[in-house]
Parts: sequence; C-alpha cells; structure tokens
Amino acid sequence: MSLESDIDILSGVALFSDLTRDQLRLLAFGAEHRSLREGEFLYRAEARADAGFVIVSGRVELVVEGKRGRRVLAEAGPGTLLGELALITETRRGANAVTASPCDVIRIARPLFRRMLQEFPEIAEGVRARIAADLADMTQSVVALEGRFED
Repeated sequence: MSLESDIDILSGVALFSDLTRDQLRLLAFGAEHRSLREGEFLYRAEARADAGFVIVSGRVELVVEGKRGRRVLAEAGPGTLLGELALITETRRGANAVTASPCDVIRIARPLFRRMLQEFPEIAEGVRARIAADLADMTQSVVALEGRFED
C-alpha cells in the first residue's frame, strides 16, 4: 500500500472526514499496516484496547463466545473503523474481532491519535461532536428497544 492510498482510505472514515489532506498524511505516515489471513484475531474480547483499526480490504467479524456458543454481532468491511473509542481513552475490547477473509488493516495507536489532537486542536472538536452524535443515536436505539424487555 502507498501513503497516498492510505490517505484515500482514511479520508473515507467518518471520524477522520474533517481532517485536511496534510493531517491525513501525518496520520497515515504514523500508522502501521497489518496483513492477516482468514480466521486470525485482530483483537480479543476483554483485551486492553490501545489502538483503532481501519479495514483496508477484507471482512472482519465481531464475535462473542458464550454458553450458547459463538455468536457474530456484526461484520465490517473496507473503510470501517473498529475500536474508535480506544483512540481517545483507555478501554477494553467488547468482542473478538476475527477475520472472515484475508484482510489488510491500518492500525492507529492511541498515542499517535492523541498527538494529532494536541497538534491540531480543531480536530478535537470534530471528534467530540461525532462521538456525541453517535452516543445520541445509540441512546435512541436503546429507548426504541425498551418495550421488548418489559416484564
């Protein structure tokens, strides 16, 4: 992958959509590429989360293991950012991320993203607004399900 193709991929990620081309270049330059085969873990549930991952190619399943066996919660493809919260705060992974096909991903470490926020404070406001909107959407979804869980 070239730096320019990484910039193009990162520019399509909602969290990074307000970044300038030069800011995206810095992010892409500091990020790490990983290639995984089908069936490999990108990360495991309950592991300390220290980075976000942008899927460049392939598919990743978010999976939980429980008493009833393996359950796929979601599937993500190219352009998806997994572990977005790990970019800004210490957290743990909520599910396993397992490749459903060969995958290329861009790993963005928390220190890199925090450095971007420090060097470009205007990015922080966009990130805050996007997270607030996502939280509002999630809250509405939970409220919509409320009737399903009444006694």
